[in-house]
Amino acid sequence: MKAVHFGAGNIGRGFVGLLLHEGGYELVFSDVAAALVDAINAADSYTVHEVGAGGRDVTVTGFRAINSAEHPDEVADQVATAEVATTAVGPTILRFVAPLILEGLRRRAADAAPLQVMACENAINATDVLRDEIVAAAGDEWTSLSARAVFANTAVDRIVPGQPEGAGVDVTVEPFFEWAIERPPFGAHPPTIPGAHFVDDLAPYIERKLFTVNTGHATTAYYGAVAGIERISDALAEPGIAARVAATLEETSALLAAKHEFDPAELAQYRATILDRFRNPALPDTVWRVGRQPLRKLSRHERFVGPAAEAAERGLPVGALVQAMAAALRFDSAEDPQSVQLGQMLRDLDADQFTTEVTGLAASHPLYGSVREIVAEQQVGF
Repeated sequence: MKAVHFGAGNIGRGFVGLLLHEGGYELVFSDVAAALVDAINAADSYTVHEVGAGGRDVTVTGFRAINSAEHPDEVADQVATAEVATTAVGPTILRFVAPLILEGLRRRAADAAPLQVMACENAINATDVLRDEIVAAAGDEWTSLSARAVFANTAVDRIVPGQPEGAGVDVTVEPFFEWAIERPPFGAHPPTIPGAHFVDDLAPYIERKLFTVNTGHATTAYYGAVAGIERISDALAEPGIAARVAATLEETSALLAAKHEFDPAELAQYRATILDRFRNPALPDTVWRVGRQPLRKLSRHERFVGPAAEAAERGLPVGALVQAMAAALRFDSAEDPQSVQLGQMLRDLDADQFTTEVTGLAASHPLYGSVREIVAEQQVGF
Protein backbone atom coordinates (compact mmCIF):
# COMPACT_ATOMS: atom_id res chain seq x y z
CA MET A 1 0.00 0.00 0.00
CA LYS A 2 1.16 3.54 -0.73
CA ALA A 3 0.17 6.96 0.57
CA VAL A 4 1.15 10.29 -0.98
CA HIS A 5 1.23 13.03 1.62
CA PHE A 6 1.43 16.69 0.57
CA GLY A 7 3.36 18.77 3.08
CA ALA A 8 6.49 17.19 4.58
CA GLY A 9 6.67 19.60 7.50
CA ASN A 10 6.45 18.78 11.18
CA ILE A 11 2.74 17.88 11.16
CA GLY A 12 3.17 15.82 8.00
CA ARG A 13 6.05 13.79 9.44
CA GLY A 14 5.08 13.83 13.11
CA PHE A 15 1.36 13.13 12.87
CA VAL A 16 -0.23 12.20 9.53
CA GLY A 17 2.81 10.46 8.09
CA LEU A 18 3.45 8.63 11.36
CA LEU A 19 -0.05 7.14 11.49
CA LEU A 20 0.04 6.21 7.81
CA HIS A 21 3.36 4.46 8.44
CA GLU A 22 1.81 2.58 11.35
CA GLY A 23 -1.02 1.58 9.03
CA GLY A 24 1.47 -0.14 6.74
CA TYR A 25 1.63 2.43 3.96
CA GLU A 26 4.75 3.26 2.00
CA LEU A 27 5.10 7.03 2.44
CA VAL A 28 5.76 9.45 -0.41
CA PHE A 29 6.08 13.04 0.81
CA SER A 30 5.50 15.89 -1.64
CA ASP A 31 6.86 19.33 -0.78
CA VAL A 32 8.30 22.44 -2.44
CA ALA A 33 11.04 23.03 0.15
CA ALA A 34 14.13 21.69 -1.60
CA ALA A 35 16.32 21.49 1.51
CA LEU A 36 13.64 19.56 3.42
CA VAL A 37 13.11 17.14 0.53
CA ASP A 38 16.86 16.52 0.32
CA ALA A 39 17.11 15.96 4.07
CA ILE A 40 14.28 13.44 4.03
CA ASN A 41 15.80 11.54 1.11
CA ALA A 42 19.17 11.46 2.87
CA ALA A 43 17.64 9.73 5.91
CA ASP A 44 16.84 6.02 6.25
CA SER A 45 14.53 6.71 9.20
CA TYR A 46 13.34 9.48 11.47
CA THR A 47 12.08 9.48 15.03
CA VAL A 48 8.90 11.01 16.39
CA HIS A 49 9.57 12.02 20.00
CA GLU A 50 6.43 12.20 22.14
CA VAL A 51 7.20 14.42 25.13
CA GLY A 52 5.15 14.50 28.31
CA ALA A 53 3.30 11.90 30.35
CA GLY A 54 2.95 8.62 28.46
CA GLY A 55 5.26 9.75 25.68
CA ARG A 56 7.29 7.33 23.56
CA ASP A 57 9.77 7.43 20.70
CA VAL A 58 8.55 5.99 17.39
CA THR A 59 10.83 5.25 14.45
CA VAL A 60 9.41 5.81 10.96
CA THR A 61 10.87 4.02 7.94
CA GLY A 62 9.80 3.31 4.36
CA PHE A 63 9.52 6.86 3.06
CA ARG A 64 10.88 9.18 0.40
CA ALA A 65 10.19 12.72 -0.75
CA ILE A 66 9.61 14.46 -4.09
CA ASN A 67 10.08 18.14 -4.84
CA SER A 68 6.71 18.94 -6.43
CA ALA A 69 7.95 22.29 -7.76
CA GLU A 70 10.70 20.59 -9.75
CA HIS A 71 9.11 17.20 -10.48
CA PRO A 72 5.30 17.56 -10.71
CA ASP A 73 5.05 14.66 -13.16
CA GLU A 74 6.73 12.35 -10.69
CA VAL A 75 4.24 13.38 -8.00
CA ALA A 76 1.34 12.73 -10.37
CA ASP A 77 2.74 9.29 -11.18
CA GLN A 78 2.84 8.44 -7.48
CA VAL A 79 -0.73 9.68 -6.96
CA ALA A 80 -1.83 7.52 -9.90
CA THR A 81 -0.73 4.35 -8.11
CA ALA A 82 -1.41 5.27 -4.47
CA GLU A 83 -4.26 4.11 -2.26
CA VAL A 84 -4.36 7.28 -0.14
CA ALA A 85 -3.57 10.97 -0.63
CA THR A 86 -3.44 13.33 2.37
CA THR A 87 -2.45 16.94 2.95
CA ALA A 88 -1.07 19.09 5.76
CA VAL A 89 -0.14 22.23 3.87
CA GLY A 90 -2.50 24.90 5.22
CA PRO A 91 -5.95 25.65 3.79
CA THR A 92 -4.74 28.39 1.45
CA ILE A 93 -2.26 26.04 -0.27
CA LEU A 94 -4.83 23.41 -1.25
CA ARG A 95 -5.39 25.11 -4.60
CA PHE A 96 -1.77 24.36 -5.50
CA VAL A 97 -2.12 20.70 -4.52
CA ALA A 98 -5.29 20.22 -6.58
CA PRO A 99 -3.60 20.17 -10.04
CA LEU A 100 -1.14 17.51 -8.90
CA ILE A 101 -3.92 15.24 -7.65
CA LEU A 102 -5.97 15.90 -10.77
CA GLU A 103 -3.08 14.88 -13.02
CA GLY A 104 -2.61 11.76 -10.92
CA LEU A 105 -6.28 10.87 -11.41
CA ARG A 106 -5.89 11.32 -15.17
CA ARG A 107 -3.07 8.77 -15.09
CA ARG A 108 -4.85 6.37 -12.77
CA ALA A 109 -6.03 3.06 -14.22
CA ALA A 110 -9.76 3.14 -14.84
CA ASP A 111 -10.23 -0.16 -13.02
CA ALA A 112 -8.15 0.82 -9.96
CA ALA A 113 -9.82 1.32 -6.60
CA PRO A 114 -10.70 4.98 -5.97
CA LEU A 115 -7.97 7.15 -4.47
CA GLN A 116 -8.92 7.99 -0.87
CA VAL A 117 -8.33 11.73 -0.41
CA MET A 118 -8.25 13.50 2.96
CA ALA A 119 -7.15 17.07 3.66
CA CYS A 120 -5.85 17.19 7.23
CA GLU A 121 -6.01 20.93 7.87
CA ASN A 122 -7.11 23.25 10.67
CA ALA A 123 -10.21 24.28 8.76
CA ILE A 124 -13.82 23.18 8.50
CA ASN A 125 -14.46 20.78 5.59
CA ALA A 126 -11.00 21.27 4.09
CA THR A 127 -11.37 18.16 1.95
CA ASP A 128 -14.46 19.68 0.33
CA VAL A 129 -12.35 22.73 -0.50
CA LEU A 130 -9.68 20.53 -2.09
CA ARG A 131 -12.27 18.54 -4.03
CA ASP A 132 -13.90 21.73 -5.33
CA GLU A 133 -10.51 22.98 -6.53
CA ILE A 134 -9.92 19.69 -8.36
CA VAL A 135 -13.38 19.70 -9.92
CA ALA A 136 -13.01 23.31 -11.05
CA ALA A 137 -9.63 22.59 -12.62
CA ALA A 138 -10.99 19.51 -14.40
CA GLY A 139 -14.07 21.22 -15.86
CA ASP A 140 -16.12 18.94 -18.09
CA GLU A 141 -13.44 16.26 -17.79
CA TRP A 142 -14.52 15.60 -14.21
CA THR A 143 -17.46 13.51 -15.40
CA SER A 144 -15.09 10.83 -16.63
CA LEU A 145 -12.68 11.12 -13.67
CA SER A 146 -15.03 11.39 -10.69
CA ALA A 147 -15.15 7.65 -10.02
CA ARG A 148 -11.37 7.55 -9.56
CA ALA A 149 -11.39 9.27 -6.16
CA VAL A 150 -13.41 9.51 -2.97
CA PHE A 151 -13.13 12.49 -0.65
CA ALA A 152 -13.60 12.45 3.13
CA ASN A 153 -13.42 15.38 5.54
CA THR A 154 -11.36 14.93 8.66
CA ALA A 155 -10.72 16.59 12.01
CA VAL A 156 -7.11 16.36 13.20
CA ASP A 157 -5.64 17.35 16.52
CA ARG A 158 -2.06 17.09 17.74
CA ILE A 159 0.22 19.80 19.05
CA VAL A 160 3.42 19.87 17.02
CA PRO A 161 5.51 22.80 18.25
CA GLY A 162 8.42 24.54 16.61
CA GLN A 163 11.31 22.10 16.59
CA PRO A 164 14.62 22.39 18.45
CA GLU A 165 17.78 23.34 16.57
CA GLY A 166 19.62 20.39 15.07
CA ALA A 167 16.63 18.05 15.10
CA GLY A 168 17.05 17.21 11.44
CA VAL A 169 13.95 15.41 10.18
CA ASP A 170 13.07 14.07 13.65
CA VAL A 171 9.92 15.60 15.13
CA THR A 172 8.88 16.42 18.71
CA VAL A 173 5.14 16.15 19.43
CA GLU A 174 2.77 15.74 22.34
CA PRO A 175 1.51 12.21 23.17
CA PHE A 176 -2.17 13.11 22.60
CA PHE A 177 -3.70 12.95 19.14
CA GLU A 178 -7.13 12.69 17.57
CA TRP A 179 -7.98 11.97 13.94
CA ALA A 180 -11.71 11.76 13.18
CA ILE A 181 -12.69 10.83 9.62
CA GLU A 182 -15.99 10.71 7.75
CA ARG A 183 -17.03 7.08 7.33
CA PRO A 184 -19.69 7.20 4.53
CA PRO A 185 -17.46 8.15 1.54
CA PHE A 186 -15.40 4.96 1.94
CA GLY A 187 -18.28 2.50 2.03
CA ALA A 188 -16.98 -0.91 3.13
CA HIS A 189 -13.31 -0.07 2.46
CA PRO A 190 -11.97 2.63 4.80
CA PRO A 191 -8.23 3.36 4.85
CA THR A 192 -6.07 1.57 7.41
CA ILE A 193 -5.10 4.23 9.95
CA PRO A 194 -4.43 2.97 13.49
CA GLY A 195 -5.82 5.28 16.16
CA ALA A 196 -8.15 7.15 13.79
CA HIS A 197 -11.87 6.84 14.36
CA PHE A 198 -14.51 6.94 11.69
CA VAL A 199 -17.79 8.77 12.29
CA ASP A 200 -21.02 9.15 10.37
CA ASP A 201 -21.31 12.91 11.00
CA LEU A 202 -18.01 14.76 11.26
CA ALA A 203 -19.32 18.31 11.66
CA PRO A 204 -19.67 18.21 15.47
CA TYR A 205 -16.15 16.84 15.88
CA ILE A 206 -14.63 19.42 13.53
CA GLU A 207 -16.26 22.30 15.37
CA ARG A 208 -15.56 20.88 18.83
CA LYS A 209 -11.87 20.73 17.92
CA LEU A 210 -11.68 24.06 16.08
CA PHE A 211 -13.68 25.99 18.68
CA THR A 212 -11.87 24.45 21.67
CA VAL A 213 -8.32 23.48 20.70
CA ASN A 214 -7.69 26.15 18.08
CA THR A 215 -9.63 28.90 19.85
CA GLY A 216 -8.00 28.06 23.18
CA HIS A 217 -4.49 27.82 21.76
CA ALA A 218 -4.74 31.13 19.93
CA THR A 219 -6.35 32.85 22.93
CA THR A 220 -3.48 31.71 25.13
CA ALA A 221 -0.97 32.94 22.55
CA TYR A 222 -2.49 36.40 22.19
CA TYR A 223 -2.88 37.03 25.91
CA GLY A 224 0.63 35.66 26.46
CA ALA A 225 2.08 37.93 23.79
CA VAL A 226 0.38 40.99 25.29
CA ALA A 227 1.87 40.05 28.67
CA GLY A 228 5.36 39.59 27.19
CA ILE A 229 5.44 35.85 27.93
CA GLU A 230 7.36 33.62 25.51
CA ARG A 231 6.00 30.10 26.03
CA ILE A 232 2.43 28.83 25.85
CA SER A 233 2.87 26.74 29.00
CA ASP A 234 4.18 29.75 30.91
CA ALA A 235 1.27 31.89 29.73
CA LEU A 236 -1.24 29.43 31.15
CA ALA A 237 0.69 29.37 34.43
CA GLU A 238 -0.44 32.97 34.93
CA PRO A 239 -3.78 32.81 36.80
CA GLY A 240 -5.22 35.86 35.04
CA ILE A 241 -4.51 34.49 31.58
CA ALA A 242 -5.72 31.01 32.53
CA ALA A 243 -9.01 32.50 33.74
CA ARG A 244 -9.54 34.46 30.52
CA VAL A 245 -8.78 31.42 28.36
CA ALA A 246 -11.14 29.29 30.43
CA ALA A 247 -13.91 31.89 30.10
CA THR A 248 -13.44 31.99 26.33
CA LEU A 249 -13.78 28.22 26.06
CA GLU A 250 -16.83 28.20 28.30
CA GLU A 251 -18.51 30.41 25.69
CA THR A 252 -17.53 28.16 22.79
CA SER A 253 -18.70 25.10 24.75
CA ALA A 254 -22.08 26.74 25.32
CA LEU A 255 -22.41 27.12 21.55
CA LEU A 256 -21.33 23.51 20.93
CA ALA A 257 -23.87 22.23 23.46
CA ALA A 258 -26.67 24.31 21.91
CA LYS A 259 -25.78 23.52 18.30
CA HIS A 260 -24.65 19.88 18.43
CA GLU A 261 -26.22 18.71 21.71
CA PHE A 262 -22.90 17.77 23.27
CA ASP A 263 -23.23 16.91 26.94
CA PRO A 264 -22.03 19.92 28.97
CA ALA A 265 -20.23 17.68 31.46
CA GLU A 266 -18.35 15.94 28.65
CA LEU A 267 -17.43 19.32 27.17
CA ALA A 268 -16.11 20.46 30.55
CA GLN A 269 -13.88 17.38 30.70
CA TYR A 270 -12.76 17.98 27.11
CA ARG A 271 -11.83 21.58 27.95
CA ALA A 272 -9.84 20.42 30.98
CA THR A 273 -7.95 17.91 28.84
CA ILE A 274 -7.15 20.55 26.26
CA LEU A 275 -5.86 23.03 28.83
CA ASP A 276 -3.71 20.33 30.44
CA ARG A 277 -2.17 19.70 27.02
CA PHE A 278 -1.35 23.37 26.62
CA ARG A 279 0.31 23.35 30.05
CA ASN A 280 2.72 20.55 29.04
CA PRO A 281 6.13 22.07 29.98
CA ALA A 282 7.95 19.58 27.75
CA LEU A 283 6.51 21.24 24.63
CA PRO A 284 8.72 24.19 23.61
CA ASP A 285 5.81 26.03 22.01
CA THR A 286 5.87 29.81 21.78
CA VAL A 287 3.13 32.41 21.68
CA TRP A 288 4.73 33.78 18.51
CA ARG A 289 4.37 30.51 16.61
CA VAL A 290 0.82 29.84 17.76
CA GLY A 291 -0.29 33.45 17.28
CA ARG A 292 1.05 33.92 13.75
CA GLN A 293 -1.35 34.79 10.91
CA PRO A 294 -3.78 36.82 13.05
CA LEU A 295 -5.73 38.10 10.04
CA ARG A 296 -6.65 34.56 9.03
CA LYS A 297 -7.55 33.69 12.61
CA LEU A 298 -9.83 36.73 12.83
CA SER A 299 -11.65 35.90 9.57
CA ARG A 300 -15.34 35.07 9.35
CA HIS A 301 -15.37 31.29 9.74
CA GLU A 302 -12.26 30.87 11.84
CA ARG A 303 -11.72 30.19 15.55
CA PHE A 304 -12.93 33.53 16.98
CA VAL A 305 -15.49 35.18 14.74
CA GLY A 306 -16.93 31.82 13.66
CA PRO A 307 -18.14 30.67 17.10
CA ALA A 308 -18.80 34.20 18.37
CA ALA A 309 -21.07 35.00 15.41
CA GLU A 310 -23.13 31.85 15.89
CA ALA A 311 -23.30 32.39 19.64
CA ALA A 312 -24.46 35.98 19.17
CA GLU A 313 -27.15 34.83 16.74
CA ARG A 314 -28.44 32.49 19.46
CA GLY A 315 -28.29 35.16 22.16
CA LEU A 316 -25.46 33.36 23.97
CA PRO A 317 -22.67 35.22 25.80
CA VAL A 318 -19.69 36.36 23.67
CA GLY A 319 -17.87 38.82 25.95
CA ALA A 320 -14.82 36.62 26.56
CA LEU A 321 -14.51 35.76 22.84
CA VAL A 322 -14.63 39.44 21.94
CA GLN A 323 -11.91 40.23 24.48
CA ALA A 324 -9.78 37.43 23.01
CA MET A 325 -10.18 39.12 19.63
CA ALA A 326 -9.06 42.37 21.23
CA ALA A 327 -5.88 40.61 22.37
CA ALA A 328 -5.40 39.29 18.80
CA LEU A 329 -5.57 42.87 17.50
CA ARG A 330 -2.61 43.69 19.73
CA PHE A 331 -0.43 40.85 18.41
CA ASP A 332 2.78 42.48 17.23
CA SER A 333 5.43 40.30 15.61
CA ALA A 334 7.76 41.85 13.06
CA GLU A 335 8.59 38.33 11.83
CA ASP A 336 5.00 37.52 10.90
CA PRO A 337 3.81 39.21 7.68
CA GLN A 338 0.16 39.08 8.72
CA SER A 339 0.93 40.76 12.02
CA VAL A 340 2.65 43.57 10.14
CA GLN A 341 -0.27 43.79 7.72
CA LEU A 342 -2.72 43.85 10.64
CA GLY A 343 -1.00 46.88 12.12
CA GLN A 344 -1.00 48.64 8.76
CA MET A 345 -4.71 48.00 8.26
CA LEU A 346 -5.50 49.34 11.71
CA ARG A 347 -3.67 52.53 10.73
CA ASP A 348 -5.12 52.86 7.21
CA LEU A 349 -8.77 51.82 7.60
CA ASP A 350 -11.50 53.25 9.76
CA ALA A 351 -13.17 50.95 12.32
CA ASP A 352 -16.08 50.04 10.06
CA GLN A 353 -13.86 49.27 7.07
CA PHE A 354 -11.51 47.18 9.16
CA THR A 355 -14.28 45.22 10.85
CA THR A 356 -16.04 44.43 7.59
CA GLU A 357 -12.89 43.58 5.64
CA VAL A 358 -11.13 41.47 8.27
CA THR A 359 -14.02 39.70 10.01
CA GLY A 360 -16.49 39.47 7.14
CA LEU A 361 -19.31 40.58 9.45
CA ALA A 362 -22.14 42.63 8.03
CA ALA A 363 -23.04 45.81 9.91
CA SER A 364 -26.44 44.29 10.67
CA HIS A 365 -24.97 41.23 12.43
CA PRO A 366 -25.51 41.10 16.22
CA LEU A 367 -21.78 40.64 16.80
CA TYR A 368 -20.71 43.56 14.62
CA GLY A 369 -21.06 46.37 17.18
CA SER A 370 -18.94 44.63 19.82
CA VAL A 371 -16.16 43.84 17.37
CA ARG A 372 -16.20 47.33 15.88
CA GLU A 373 -15.86 48.75 19.38
CA ILE A 374 -12.67 46.81 20.17
CA VAL A 375 -11.25 47.75 16.77
CA ALA A 376 -11.86 51.44 17.43
CA GLU A 377 -10.28 51.12 20.89
CA GLN A 378 -7.16 49.53 19.40
CA GLN A 379 -6.90 52.25 16.77
CA VAL A 380 -6.63 54.92 19.45
CA GLY A 381 -3.06 53.77 20.02
CA PHE A 382 -2.02 54.33 16.39
